[in-house]
Amino acid sequence: MHDMTGKTVVITGASRGIGEAAAHIFAQAGANVVLTARSAGQIQAIAESIGERALAVTCDVSNWSQVKAAIDLAHGRFGTVDVLINNAGVIEPIGPLETSDPEGWSHVIDVNLKGVYYGARAALPHMIEQGSGSILTISSGAAHHPLEGWAHYCTSKAGVNMFNRALHLETAGKGIRAIGLSPGTVATQMQREIKTSGINAVAQLNWDDHIPAEWPARALLWMCSEDADEYLGQEISLRDVSIRKRANVFG
Repeated sequence: MHDMTGKTVVITGASRGIGEAAAHIFAQAGANVVLTARSAGQIQAIAESIGERALAVTCDVSNWSQVKAAIDLAHGRFGTVDVLINNAGVIEPIGPLETSDPEGWSHVIDVNLKGVYYGARAALPHMIEQGSGSILTISSGAAHHPLEGWAHYCTSKAGVNMFNRALHLETAGKGIRAIGLSPGTVATQMQREIKTSGINAVAQLNWDDHIPAEWPARALLWMCSEDADEYLGQEISLRDVSIRKRANVFG
């Protein structure tokens, strides 16, 4: 396991799924963990289960001032912001474009795309000042392939992929490591929402087809190591068996 002792990791969408699993994995690796989400009670309970090296901060990633305040609080508490995991994401409302709800569509962009920008924008000054930092962003196969009923989600993830590339272009020379992770289908609440929609082939998958949240969490930890440096500015796919082996996602 990659040693993260003394490092501070901020995780968005940390109340469940990949975010919650990452909080535990990074804490086990010795990191200070800052959990952010709108669900105050859930992240507080997770933080308490981890211990004194964990901090819960209620935050809506679609709100710039809240994101900045959360990142600044993390820096004030632990002295550094070494890793930002842009994990928060939504997919509802799923449905065809011709009947889509403009407010719901906009909300997905606000969370999935603008939330990633807000997190990076808030973390970069701290990371650049200290001369190092990793910004890891959850992407998706939907960034590259259109899916029925997912126009909002596909659009947001395509934007995230390009943002990651632009981030690398602008900040790699300042010590910033920007990498995207496409985890595949993960057994989380989002997959339950997809299943309920009944739209497109992903909704038809069996629950056993989805990987556990611990796998992408382990991959995120590995992505903080020098072994992942060849992927800076790129997107790693957890569908790749060789990546799974390098990231030790099988246990």
